[in-house]
Amino acid sequence: MIKIFQTPPGEKNARELDQIVKGSWIFLENPSDKEIDSVVKATALPEDLLKAALDEEERARIEIDGNTRLIIVDMPIMTQSSESKEDWYVYSTQPIGIVFNDDYIATVCIKSTTVLNDFLSGRVKDFDINKRTRFIYQLLYNNAVKFLQNLRQIDKASSRVQVMLHRAMKNKELLQLLDLEKSLVYFSTSLNANQIVLDKMISTCFLVQYEEDRELLDDVIIENRQAIEMCNVYRDVLSGTMDAFASVISNNQNIVMKFLAAMTIILAIPQVIASLFGMNVTGIPFEDGGPVLYGFWIVTAICAIVTGIVIFIMYRRKMF
Repeated sequence: MIKIFQTPPGEKNARELDQIVKGSWIFLENPSDKEIDSVVKATALPEDLLKAALDEEERARIEIDGNTRLIIVDMPIMTQSSESKEDWYVYSTQPIGIVFNDDYIATVCIKSTTVLNDFLSGRVKDFDINKRTRFIYQLLYNNAVKFLQNLRQIDKASSRVQVMLHRAMKNKELLQLLDLEKSLVYFSTSLNANQIVLDKMISTCFLVQYEEDRELLDDVIIENRQAIEMCNVYRDVLSGTMDAFASVISNNQNIVMKFLAAMTIILAIPQVIASLFGMNVTGIPFEDGGPVLYGFWIVTAICAIVTGIVIFIMYRRKMF
């Protein structure tokens, strides 16, 4: 998909265009080879730079090719899990490429993302495509904010799963926590890579620096570092929680098995005694004459007394 936007002079809102013109923003989402070729012909942007972000494993980096610059950072994405029938979401990251020269700026990504959709839908106010440096900083700032929002969602999801784990002994909740922990690993790796890119942008004067944009750049760095710290905290807490609940589930299973073993012993005692008195051999009490009915009740009483003694001993020893 390809869309073209431009901010007319004197206006604050971008307008969508039908063709590429100088000063426009070219939005590419999972573009085809034909769309890439049309952008290359219209803008002279290098094809390899435009296709760089289409590799899901592409690392965050900056690159200069003549008068064209490339910024690749990782952004968060949220997808619904196909393995769960419930509304369960999986978090991961994907690269986004920002390719620009003196006349054009293009953003390239593989899947739809809220980072860019906020600009398309007008949620981000007062962005001017003509102010190239500030527009890029706004993209990076919104990206850092989205990381923070997704981290809070992960924390809330973790709390919900922990509540369910308190009254469950199933693997489903632990698997959900494992998905969240894996998401935090992705986030941590991506955020640290993004921080390296931001540091390089400052130290190498990768972009033309304007005094009025300096505060926005500082906000980008602050938000990204805050996301890194939050991610590390949530990751440590979640890792400890998983270990703790795994031990709790294992302990609950041991308690159940211990109770079942105790019940097996208790139920086996009357069976053993009744079997002894029911053997078809000589020497068994009440086998010759005598009141058979009394014999039944006497055997029943013996079973009850012995079983009661065993239960009392097991209870005192806290075996169930």
